[in-house]
Amino acid sequence: MHVAVLASRQGWHTRELTRALDERGHTAAILPYEGLTAWIGARSGLRSGTAELDRADAVLARIIPSGTLEQIIFRVDALHRLEERGVRVMNSARAIERTVDKFWTSSLLEQCGIPTPDTVVCESPDEAMAAFRALGDVIVKPLFGSMGLGMVRVADEEMAYRVFRTVETIRGVYYLQRTIDHEGRDYRVFVVGGRVLGAIERRADGWRTNISRGGQALPAKLADPWAALAVHAAAAVGAEYAGVDLLPARDGTMYVLEVNGIPGWRGLQDATSIDVAGALVDHIVRRGP
Repeated sequence: MHVAVLASRQGWHTRELTRALDERGHTAAILPYEGLTAWIGARSGLRSGTAELDRADAVLARIIPSGTLEQIIFRVDALHRLEERGVRVMNSARAIERTVDKFWTSSLLEQCGIPTPDTVVCESPDEAMAAFRALGDVIVKPLFGSMGLGMVRVADEEMAYRVFRTVETIRGVYYLQRTIDHEGRDYRVFVVGGRVLGAIERRADGWRTNISRGGQALPAKLADPWAALAVHAAAAVGAEYAGVDLLPARDGTMYVLEVNGIPGWRGLQDATSIDVAGALVDHIVRRGP
């Protein structure tokens, strides 16, 4: 099998995927999104550099690099185009669209009856202030983003006013989630093919537990109901593989905070020694082109 890995650049994750494919007798091409060129007409096709993506047995979308709105739409459109012409893409373009957009993810979780924090999304600073007053203590997050970047906890009106006016100046969208009272730990659960591959417990002194923001990771064994919740969350967004963030509240409720459809796994692999890239390759091969 020949697998094309779309990425922004070569790095640890692409090296892991190349290793896993090589060990299993498959070939890999690591291709940059920035090199995508689509032809429509006599020379119809999609390529990156000289590599023809239409001829790949499968395409693994490692990440969607940051860029302008037009660039990002084109990159996701390219994934849609491949799928429509019978190329297997993992995760699907639709799953990626659902998971990079926190509003869409939260809506799908609610629709599927999955516990997720009370959330308000709006464009008006006045509506955002009204939501803050109703929820009391909130985490303000960028609608698109990961690794805890751009997140701010707001617990008083003066801070709320400053944060909301800043968002207004950049013509952003307000995404507010009620702060969940917890004990400084959450879980990142890696789901592949409808089962939990592994999980880590992340701990921190403050409310933010992301490893990239200073959190510590320990291997974790999940209770069956928690594992089932993570699998349910991945299915809710249509992701074949996902990083699901679970947060246990002090009152015993387990919340799903986020479902990442293009997750990294270095922290999980370092903590658990699980061959994540190998599991992803095995899943791609099992499903076939």
